[in-house]
Amino acid sequence: MSRRVLVVVPTYQERENVVPALDALGAHVPAADVLVVDDGSPDGTGQLAEDYAAALRGAADRGDAPAGRAVHVLHRTAKQGLGPAYVAGFRWALGRGYDVVVEMDADGSHRAQDLPRLLAATDSADLVLGSRWVPGGAVENWPWHRKVLSVGGNTYARLLLGIPLRDATGGFRAYRSELLRALPLGEVASQGYCFQVDMAWRAVRAGARVVEVPITFVERVRGQSKMSRGIVVEALVAVTRWGMHERSRRLAGAFRRTAG
Repeated sequence: MSRRVLVVVPTYQERENVVPALDALGAHVPAADVLVVDDGSPDGTGQLAEDYAAALRGAADRGDAPAGRAVHVLHRTAKQGLGPAYVAGFRWALGRGYDVVVEMDADGSHRAQDLPRLLAATDSADLVLGSRWVPGGAVENWPWHRKVLSVGGNTYARLLLGIPLRDATGGFRAYRSELLRALPLGEVASQGYCFQVDMAWRAVRAGARVVEVPITFVERVRGQSKMSRGIVVEALVAVTRWGMHERSRRLAGAFRRTAG
């Protein structure tokens, strides 16, 4: 039996990018459904996605497009952040029986042509990370300081949290639904880089099979990046706090074993 795949695409002010992203997904993973989670974009991104979904349904009804692929839109009333958008998308997917749930940006930085390899890897993994920093991975059109920030942030998270991952901050990934059901999504309140690290760390701690597949990350050419200093600071503070807590927990466990 074929698996049902849902690609969750969070949007805020992505009017220029959402249609090309949906077109690319239709071309490269035509069997996958898409859920656009729009945070009340003032530029009308959510309505544009609704129009796209309606046009797709109409074309399928007329026989002008293959039936079976669906685009859905989840409208949220305000900008609440990347983490809550994805959690909302995960809950939507789990409530409708999808087998694999994908995280993917709308801005073109995550290439739809890389997605079939991520999906294939879910045959033997619970979480598949699209990785820029494993052999075969690449980044296009990034200045040197962005590369340093990303590599440094991932190295810091890997060392402090003890997770064997080269790209825990990346946002192009595929989860098996069984893993999402096992994770305490209600406890996840982090954003941006921090959200991605949080979810990867939770997966590792839960004993999930996590693999990294090389991808090519392409810097957006349209619209404005959502990356900010606040997101970076949040990630640094959170990873440091989690790392200190993890080290304390391990030390306490070692002390108890020694005392016993």
